[in-house]
Amino acid sequence: MSDHVVPHFHNDAGVPIIEIGSREFMCVGANPPFDHPHVFLDLGNDNEIICPYCSTLYRFAADLAAGQSRPPECVVKDKVA
Repeated sequence: MSDHVVPHFHNDAGVPIIEIGSREFMCVGANPPFDHPHVFLDLGNDNEIICPYCSTLYRFAADLAAGQSRPPECVVKDKVA
């Protein structure tokens, strides 16, 4: 098992830019059932990347912790039954 969890982000609000504190992450588009294929994105040495499915612009923000976003509601939260 891996102890490395890849954060997931969504853009239900339709904001033009989501700032994130992770360089590797998953974009899900919108929350299910309106999501697109969950795509893994890696910023590498860049500070911005555009999701090829939903065209959301993600920008790295060093002041955010891994898994955090601005706006904060763009983080996908696990639903506990």
